[in-house]
Amino acid sequence: MAEQLIGVHVGPGLTEENELADGGPLARAAELDADAVQVFLADPQGWKAPRPRPDAEALLGSDVAVFVHAPYVLNVASTNNRIRIPSRKLLGQHAQASAAVGARGMVVHGGHVLAKDDPAAGADNWRKTFARQADEGGFGVPVLIENTAGGDNAMARDLDAVARLWEAVGEFGAGFVLDTCHAWAAGWDLSRVVDDVRAITGRIDLVHLNNSRDPAGSGRDRHAPLTAGEIPLELLVGVARTAGAPVVLETPGDTAGHAEEIALLREALAG
Repeated sequence: MAEQLIGVHVGPGLTEENELADGGPLARAAELDADAVQVFLADPQGWKAPRPRPDAEALLGSDVAVFVHAPYVLNVASTNNRIRIPSRKLLGQHAQASAAVGARGMVVHGGHVLAKDDPAAGADNWRKTFARQADEGGFGVPVLIENTAGGDNAMARDLDAVARLWEAVGEFGAGFVLDTCHAWAAGWDLSRVVDDVRAITGRIDLVHLNNSRDPAGSGRDRHAPLTAGEIPLELLVGVARTAGAPVVLETPGDTAGHAEEIALLREALAG
């Protein structure tokens, strides 16, 4: 069996002038002995299209697995045309830019609808997003939908909501990202979460292995270091091992701390 990929979220790795910051994501991966990096291609809180990266060819040719996280502002589930339509456009632009750097997948949050809306409308808007893109030749990179921590009208907070969403998008080959902090905050049972998710989606493509600063079921998305949160370390290791998918750490901390987390997790999974 191939060794499980373990990586870390490194942000854009670029300056505001679109130059590499401290050598960029690949230098960070080497420093941490990471197998993978997760990057932003633009401001995660903004609507601007990604610019061509100066390290695009290096990322494309690297042995380091690259995952892209789409901007947080995207919400293709929304019933508000002023949000949904720009979200679809930006999602397509980020997919194209993700393919240009050889990304193995593009992570996007499930989004939500307003309290007055039927959540089924949000799931159908996701279906329309995939269908429209399929008519144009597809996204060119796997789109990986991530579970979220809070919000009663979120598309991927509760397992029954994920089931409704997958009825809408499963046929298009949508991938799934399991975030352990989000799952914990939403009250999911981490001792069986991999089986629960796979029973719905048939797949887990990536694990965001994050501890939580808050108790189970809190609805709060506040990440903690791998060994310093409310989630027992053995539960987190169990999720990673059972999922068998690439792991990306989105934990707070410095370079030394992240290097320790990667080494610890690699040793635990090898044992």
